Amino acid sequence: MNHINHRKSEISNLKSPISELKFIERTRRDFLTSSACGLGGAALSALLSNDGVLAADSAANPLAIKPPTFAPMAKNCIFLFQAAAPSHLDLYDPKPKLNELDGKPLPASMLEKVRFAFIKKEGAVLMGSPRKWTKHGECGTEFSEFVPNIASNADDILMIRSMFSEQFNHHPGQLLLSCGRATFGLPSIGSWLSYGLGSESQNLPGYVVLTSGRGSSGGASLWNNGFLPSHYAGVLFRNQGEAVLNLSNPSGLPAELQRRGLDTLKSLNESRLSEIHDPEIASRIASYELAFRMQSAAPELIDLKGETKATLDAYGIDRAQHPQATGRGNVLDAHLTFPRNCLLARRMVERGVRFVNIIYEAWDQHSNLEGDLRYNAWVVDQPIAALIKDLKLRGLFDSTLIVWGAEFGRTPLGENRTPGTPPSGRDHHPFSFTLWMAGGGIKGGQVYGESDEIGWGVAKDPVHVNDFHATLLHLFGLDHLKLTARHQGRDFRLTDVGGKVINRWLA
Repeated sequence: MNHINHRKSEISNLKSPISELKFIERTRRDFLTSSACGLGGAALSALLSNDGVLAADSAANPLAIKPPTFAPMAKNCIFLFQAAAPSHLDLYDPKPKLNELDGKPLPASMLEKVRFAFIKKEGAVLMGSPRKWTKHGECGTEFSEFVPNIASNADDILMIRSMFSEQFNHHPGQLLLSCGRATFGLPSIGSWLSYGLGSESQNLPGYVVLTSGRGSSGGASLWNNGFLPSHYAGVLFRNQGEAVLNLSNPSGLPAELQRRGLDTLKSLNESRLSEIHDPEIASRIASYELAFRMQSAAPELIDLKGETKATLDAYGIDRAQHPQATGRGNVLDAHLTFPRNCLLARRMVERGVRFVNIIYEAWDQHSNLEGDLRYNAWVVDQPIAALIKDLKLRGLFDSTLIVWGAEFGRTPLGENRTPGTPPSGRDHHPFSFTLWMAGGGIKGGQVYGESDEIGWGVAKDPVHVNDFHATLLHLFGLDHLKLTARHQGRDFRLTDVGGKVINRWLA
C-alpha cells in the first residue's frame, strides 16, 4: 500500500514539469509560425520558392514572367480541342486499302484482346471512306474534301498520323491529352505553362478557355490547376452575357467604393498570408486584383467593332447557317460561337494570354457519319484557316503554337450496335489517330509517322500523347523532365510516366 501511495506521489510531482513543457512547446510554435521573419516562415518560404510555388513577389503578381530553361520558339498556344474525336480516316489520313476491303471482317486474332465502347465484335466489318482526297501546297499533303480551307495552309502544317493512346473512352482520353495521365486532380497543359513561364498579360488571365457546341464530357477537369495554386487554372469565358460570370459590379456600386473594399480585403489577406504562408491566399489576392483589372479589359476584348469587315468575313462571324445543318454539331449556335472564339483567341494572344483552349464538342459520330461530319468540318474549317492567316498577317504566327487534336480517332470498323442496320458511324479508336500542329517553332509542310494500310494501328514512328506533351513544352523553352511540382511527397510533371521530345518536328 505504501508502495502504491509512493507511485501516486511521483506521478503527481510530474504534472508541473509536463505543464511547463507544454507551455514552452506552445510558445516555440507560436514564435516559429506567427513571426513574419521567424525561422518557420523563412524555411517554408524557401521551400515553396524552391518548388516554384511561392515566388518572392507571389502576392503582388503570381503570374509574373519567369525565364524559360532555354531559348523558346513559341510564346503563346492556341489549342483547338476537337472533343469527342473526329474521324481522322475521313479528314486527314486517306486509306485506299480500307476502301478496297469495305464490308470485309478483320481476322478474329486482331480483335481478341481489343476493347470497344460500342462495337460488337461478332459481325463487325470494315467501313471505307467515300471522301475525295487532294494534295495541297508544295508539300503535297493530302486532305479530305471536308477541310479545303485548312488544307490551303498545308505548307504550314505538321501532320502527325501516328498518334496513339491507351484510353478508349472520352473522359479518360481527354484527361490524358489535357493533363498527361487519365487521373483526376492533375494540372492541365495550360496550367503547367503558366506555372513554368507566367503570363505577359496584365489585365487578362494567363490561361483562358472558350467553348462551342455541347461542351466536353471532361468539363472543368480538363482546364483545372490540380495541385498547383489556383491562379494557374483556366478561366472559362462565356459565349453570352458577361465574358466571366459576376465580373460586373452590382448596380449602384461606385468604382471608388469597390476599390476601397478591395484594398481592405487585400490588407487582411496579406496579414494572414504573412502568418501562415498559404499560397492559396496569394492566389486569392491575385484573383481579386485581376478581376478588378478585367472589368475594363474583358469588355474591350470581346468588343469586335474595331475589326475590319474583311477580317470578320474571313472568320465567318455572323455567317449564315449551313443548308444541311445536322446532328451533334448543330447545338447552341456553334456555327457562330466557334468562329468568334477563333477571332477572340487571336485577340487574346495579341494581349499576352499564354494559353487559349478552344473546345468544340461535336465529333462523336457513332452513326450518321456522313452528314454530321460534313457539318462539323464546315463549322471549324473556315475559322481555323482564317486564324492561321490572320496570325501570319499580324506577325504572330511564328510565336504562336496552334494545335488541332482530340483524345483519340475513330475505328476503321463500322459501328454495328443496331442489329440489321448497316453501319453508318465509327467507334472510339486509340490505337492510331491524327493530330496536327502549326506555327510556334514547328516545321510545317511535313507528314510525320504512318498508320497501317487500314488505319488500325501505327506502322511507322509511333507518337504517344506524352511525346506530344514533351515536345510542346520544349517549344516553349521548358525541359519536360525539369518542370516539376512537389505534391504528396514526390515531384510530378506533365509527362509524369514517359515522353520524349521529337526533334524532327522542330523548325
